[in-house]
Amino acid sequence: MGWTNTLKDTARSGLRVERTRLEPLVTLRATAGLALSGCVALWLFGGTAAAGAAYGALLGGIAVFQRSWRPDPVLPVVSALTLGVTSFLSYLTGGHLPLFLAVVALWTFLGGMAWSLGANAGSLGTTNAAVMLVTVTLPATVTQSLGQAALMTAGGLVQAALVVLFPIRRWGRHRDALADALAAEADYARRLRVDPAAPFTPGPFAQARDAASLSARQVRRRPAELHGARGLAELLRPVLGSLADPSVTGPEQTLERERVDELLDAAADILDAAAEAIRQGRPVRLPPQALAAIRIPESGHVLTGTAEHAATRLRALLHDVVDTARGDHTQGGGPRPADVGNALVRPSLLDQAKRAVRTVRGQLHRDSPVLRHALRATVVVVVGDLIGRALPFGHSYWVPLVALLIMRPGFSQTYSRASARLGGTLVGLIVAGTIVQLAHPGPLVAGIMSVICGGLILLFMYTGYAPVQAAASGYTVFTLGMAGVGLDQSVPARLVLTLIGGCLAMLAYAIYPSWETPRLRTRLADWIKADLAYAAAVVRHHAEPTERTARQTREALLTARTVLLDWRSAVALAEQEPVRHRGIAHATVEGAEHALAEFARITMLLEAHLPDPGSTPLPAAAPLADALQQSAQDAARAVRDHRIPTWEPVRASLASWNGATPSDELVHRAGDLLLTSLDELSTALEYAAPPMTGTSHASRREGGR
Repeated sequence: MGWTNTLKDTARSGLRVERTRLEPLVTLRATAGLALSGCVALWLFGGTAAAGAAYGALLGGIAVFQRSWRPDPVLPVVSALTLGVTSFLSYLTGGHLPLFLAVVALWTFLGGMAWSLGANAGSLGTTNAAVMLVTVTLPATVTQSLGQAALMTAGGLVQAALVVLFPIRRWGRHRDALADALAAEADYARRLRVDPAAPFTPGPFAQARDAASLSARQVRRRPAELHGARGLAELLRPVLGSLADPSVTGPEQTLERERVDELLDAAADILDAAAEAIRQGRPVRLPPQALAAIRIPESGHVLTGTAEHAATRLRALLHDVVDTARGDHTQGGGPRPADVGNALVRPSLLDQAKRAVRTVRGQLHRDSPVLRHALRATVVVVVGDLIGRALPFGHSYWVPLVALLIMRPGFSQTYSRASARLGGTLVGLIVAGTIVQLAHPGPLVAGIMSVICGGLILLFMYTGYAPVQAAASGYTVFTLGMAGVGLDQSVPARLVLTLIGGCLAMLAYAIYPSWETPRLRTRLADWIKADLAYAAAVVRHHAEPTERTARQTREALLTARTVLLDWRSAVALAEQEPVRHRGIAHATVEGAEHALAEFARITMLLEAHLPDPGSTPLPAAAPLADALQQSAQDAARAVRDHRIPTWEPVRASLASWNGATPSDELVHRAGDLLLTSLDELSTALEYAAPPMTGTSHASRREGGR
């Protein structure tokens, strides 16, 4: 895709308004905190102090809306404390331009590197650097700067206190994550009816696992219905795939196939009911027809052999899901000891800090997109501030502020936010400027208008960047107006400064980009390696059914799922980049995804028949596991080196197979199917030479994890 089409697409993307579920009660609570902080500070200390407290309260309110699995008060507290430090440094150095620019540059660089720790950390770091640019315009002495920093901190702490005093939908995000995973599995069951090879969607399960990583205190307080359902859903995944597999019940519309379709429909209805109950925190209401469908017919078993085994397993797991979803409605509340022992406990703060340092340090190399973003942002903020000071409009902070809030590590995010920033700012400044020109508001009226704009920012948080920016522009005008700053600046002047800041951000990315397209080959190599390692772990457990191999299988599955999601994200980013070279051909992407999706589906079906730890081992499967593990390393290296991988170790292990039991035959047949998928992958990679274009990958399969 060329630059012209890319810019059109990113502009449309930035101006798009999404329909999403609003959170009016949370918005009302955060807006009340904003009004309380600003009004009290205005009454006690005046307009300048009120502006500082209002900024702290707004950022604390925004922190409440961040998608985090930590307790709701944590992020506002962190935001408040970091904001206090940032503000004090800004006030302290504001009168010495070289020192101020040095501090802002350091803070911006650290904020840019924080994107390696996730979106929440990156947004917090960016926001803190942006606040430095704004608060330095508020007049204050060194002594007053401590008070201003304290008021900003207090504004964020007020939001945290309101979260504690007026909780809204406790554990809501955790409930939604688990419910989304169960609903995704229900959708998977319905799609299996139509297409027995339908791909499984791993994203909601990855979200649910993240949500299940809790502190020890959270584990003890977590509602009983949030214990165990995710693990049961993970066990259901391969059972559903195995039951729908045509090799088990036959592809034709027979009596057995009709029974399987009936079971899949019933499983979907029961999973949907459990998901809704967990989401709303109420008793499960099970559809009577679904309960009747999963019972054994009065005429006896319709299915036989492997299909009946899968149906029996499905029936037991669905009963467990329902019992878990009932939670404290029938069990009296409180986690069971086994649930607490098996919970995913988040590391201590010290361990998390060490891990964060290692993560940031790992991004300190020239090919890191996070490091490139941090360097881009640092240069743009310094240059933007100097440009703003050189222009005759005054309020030089606006240029670097706009540029910094636009910039993100990815190309499409930066360019779409630039268009949204300009469009939203245009609307916000026209409305705010008109009010200022007609009403000439004093500090109190300006404070009321800033509260209204702040509430709109919070309300539209997830609807799109353009409406948020429209409200944010008005908020900045009215908040600074409480301090007597900025009301004299015309709307055209602010629009010119916004345009300069947006162009500066876009130009910086064009000059010093961090394209995802050239990294697609490495991403593909990682995906191949992870999928083969997952298959090797499953086969290894058949050869050595122990607790150790069971853990290794689970870890391999999680790794493969993470790598798959990284690949999908990378392809989505690459499709929107105006890069025509050093990529992977569209045909190669399609072919590789199809082959690896089938490979993962076969592995999942083999996983459905994993023996329990302590069962009779299958020594014949060990050479195949070794061959798959060796091929994982060799294939990844070959793809990175622009070579076509071969699968001779796998082929040789299957040719020399010496198993004799039915279980041996199951693994051997799965091995043959895995080899067929690997050969298809090699065929797809033969077309890797042409560059990848931006053609849509809507038909891409997601894999069987």
